[in-house]
Amino acid sequence: MLRLTKSLPSLVNSNAFVRRTYADLSKLSPLVDIDPCVHEALRGSPGSVVALESTIITHGMPYPHNLETALEVEQIVRQKGAIPATIAIVDGRIKVGTTADQLARLAQSDTIKTSRRDLAYVLGKGLSGGTTVAGTLLVADMVGIRVFATGGIGGVHRGGEDSLDVSADLVELGRTPVAVVSSGVKSILDIPRTLEYLETQGVCVASYGSPERDFPAFYTRRSGSKAVYNFDSAAEAANAISVNGALGLRSGFLIGVPIPAEHALDQALMDGAIAEALAEATRQNIGGKEVTPFILAAVSKITAGKSLQSNMALIKNNASVAAEIAVELSRIESGQVKSVSERESASSGICSQRVPVVIGGSIVDTCISVLDDDLKVMSRTSPHCGKLQF
Repeated sequence: MLRLTKSLPSLVNSNAFVRRTYADLSKLSPLVDIDPCVHEALRGSPGSVVALESTIITHGMPYPHNLETALEVEQIVRQKGAIPATIAIVDGRIKVGTTADQLARLAQSDTIKTSRRDLAYVLGKGLSGGTTVAGTLLVADMVGIRVFATGGIGGVHRGGEDSLDVSADLVELGRTPVAVVSSGVKSILDIPRTLEYLETQGVCVASYGSPERDFPAFYTRRSGSKAVYNFDSAAEAANAISVNGALGLRSGFLIGVPIPAEHALDQALMDGAIAEALAEATRQNIGGKEVTPFILAAVSKITAGKSLQSNMALIKNNASVAAEIAVELSRIESGQVKSVSERESASSGICSQRVPVVIGGSIVDTCISVLDDDLKVMSRTSPHCGKLQF
């Protein structure tokens, strides 16, 4: 039997693991600019960096709410002890960590909503763009960031079984080992079908702080769907992310954090507003990547701005949770604390008395042939031969 020379938790905590997992920054594309503070963190404590998307700034909120929210979110991450890295495209260059001036410019100018398919075009033309969840995931993985905070991810659109309108966010999550902390899937989408699609992509979907595993629905705390798992704490989530990296898995996590109760909206109100906005989008022939920004703006108008306030509140809360996870991840991978698995192993001693779990099974047939032609059952032994078949 092949045996590892180190236990899995030891691999997670080793410097060798950190070197293997995180990107070699010296080999990055010359089209990528990393902010000095972010660069220093990635070299010394990569787990402490939290990626932030820029589509929220460019397409998700009106000015000046978008700029104010972006600056506040970065400050929240810093206050929790992590390093924020807002990812965006500015003048044909990928920015990992943006300045206040760059954020202000993105918040007030027309830019391109940039996913994986758009990157080469936007960079090649020297344009500016706000990175979607998919675009941000791609860049985060490129530089070695493992935690990413956003409001809500894209998904399968309502009627997607006919239109095949499925967000690239879902595919990117299936091939990028980054944990996305969000308030679930935008409630304008088909949440049950989105969760099914994520399962197919191999994405680990977990609720956060919900023993009932309630999966949130962006503006509301419950969607009616269940996550597969639940993380009770930032430490639990960080441990899973570390193990994911140690195993070399190339799929990510979706961690669903419910919107704070005081900012949650009434489900019936939101259902009515979304239905009205969807009908208006159909009337105006809105399609493709313009659908989500249009509907979010329409819903904000219908709800007299309540949905915008909720959107701002939930992204701030998600950034706080993501920062806590990033700090725990950094502590685990720097060896400051033991992973959950290692703590359990140490407390149980070298020789564990736990019952092993056997996966699979075997069938053994015992065949016995009696050699006596005249068999008599008289409590005696008869000549026989036997064999085992596996």
